[in-house]
Amino acid sequence: MKSTIKKLDDNVVKALTKVCEEAKKNVEGFDWLTHRADYSNFPGSLVVTCVFLTDQQVSQAKVESRDAYLRKLIHKHLLKVGILLKDPRRNVFFDSEEACTAGHGGDWDKRLA
Repeated sequence: MKSTIKKLDDNVVKALTKVCEEAKKNVEGFDWLTHRADYSNFPGSLVVTCVFLTDQQVSQAKVESRDAYLRKLIHKHLLKVGILLKDPRRNVFFDSEEACTAGHGGDWDKRLA
């Protein structure tokens, strides 16, 4: 990984770590998040997946507009490290451990590919 890409990824990780810590405190059922990106088409290619424990918790988060809260939180923390998302709705997605177990036997690498 080139040093500029490494630094960019480190900034993404730093921002998303803060998001994760805050979300665990404020969003019921939120468990963790992950990201992937093609850095030749960044930040448009950035995909952040917020993982909840159950499908019901994902649905409840959407009903309570916690999905919008998470998108804003991600947008805010990425902006603090100099990364602007044009439309976070295209970059932030929601999933659950329950769905991954049912659909991919708990293999997140396969699910996120």
